[in-house]
Amino acid sequence: MPEKLTILFLVTDDWFFLMHRQALALAAQAAGFRVLVATAPGPKVKEIEALGFTHYPLKMRRASRNPIREMVGLLDLIKLYRRLRPDIVHQVSIKPILYGTLAARIAGVPAVVNAVTGLGFVFIAGGRRKKVLRRLVESAYRFIGKRMQIRFLFENPDDRRYFLEQEIIVAEQAVLILGSGVDVERFKPLDSAPELLSDAAASRPVVLLAARLLWHKGIAEFVAAARVLHKKGIAAEFWLAGLPDMSNPAAVPVSRLLYWHRQGAVRWLGFQDDMPALYQKAAVVCLPTRYREGIPVTLLEAAACGKPLVATDMPGCREIVKPGENGFLVTPGDVNSLVEALESLLLDPRMRGEFGNKSRRMVEKKFSDKKVISDTFAVYRELLGDKWLSPGKS
Repeated sequence: MPEKLTILFLVTDDWFFLMHRQALALAAQAAGFRVLVATAPGPKVKEIEALGFTHYPLKMRRASRNPIREMVGLLDLIKLYRRLRPDIVHQVSIKPILYGTLAARIAGVPAVVNAVTGLGFVFIAGGRRKKVLRRLVESAYRFIGKRMQIRFLFENPDDRRYFLEQEIIVAEQAVLILGSGVDVERFKPLDSAPELLSDAAASRPVVLLAARLLWHKGIAEFVAAARVLHKKGIAAEFWLAGLPDMSNPAAVPVSRLLYWHRQGAVRWLGFQDDMPALYQKAAVVCLPTRYREGIPVTLLEAAACGKPLVATDMPGCREIVKPGENGFLVTPGDVNSLVEALESLLLDPRMRGEFGNKSRRMVEKKFSDKKVISDTFAVYRELLGDKWLSPGKS
């Protein structure tokens, strides 16, 4: 029997791997790869192992800023890559990309795939310190991208264009794959006609914002819009689903979320395990982010469930929200434009149904996990060359 090709997924958090790369890893496993997963220790590790993947705990931490701890994390990763000697590594988000690509070069890993899941916190407009940090990060990307056996996967064309215009990488390395994909069998309308859903006809339609609860996700704008719409007499409910990411400096304090909940402006649901069921209760799904998203998973999942969308005119959001077709794009940070868009949908059930139908069709055509997996496998084949002999290698 030929030895199996080995792929290692490097992701900082166990939950992030399950949410964004589980389907791809299962497809690689089905194609004959030996699948390894490296994340920080966490409560979801047992779920990863239950899928048949071998898990390796990392010393690297997403939120760490301690130079000594960072060096320990990098050395640990180099040691892991040397020991496992994978044929290909698939590294997701900024720290795994920067540290992992350097480790792969030192350890002699022949093929590297880097998934850029949005440009994130560092690339949000800010003061002089933020500009200096952004230049340092760009220089680090430029340094690790010099090998040609590296591909960078971008979830939206804006991020890909930025990397090319700044000459961080060359065009041959930059691959556009729209999002991380969505399971259209799990996330789907209750029936074939979204406009007939009971939610759309409910007396108090629900506007849902589901995300990591960070200020940059537009949480304050969402609450402000809810207050304005309540004052205007719009009969609707506004739900926040998710938890603050306390490792992120932009986390919304729990005390603030509880205050809003008690005041009645919004209903804070906390963490929700059954997202398809939650989307079915919503009439509109909203994400007024100021964050440099890849393509927001919440918008992909909601669209797959046949929901109209309201989001900001930001990279990533533009790919899934088409104004006047399946939703509205509003100005980042502008509460008035958010109010206007939400009010239009809340007062027009027929529009919600039409937009929801178009959302579903768009996801089926462009964003299904099967399409994303196929496009990603094409990148693997290109990098692995003659070694791509599923289910094993010669």
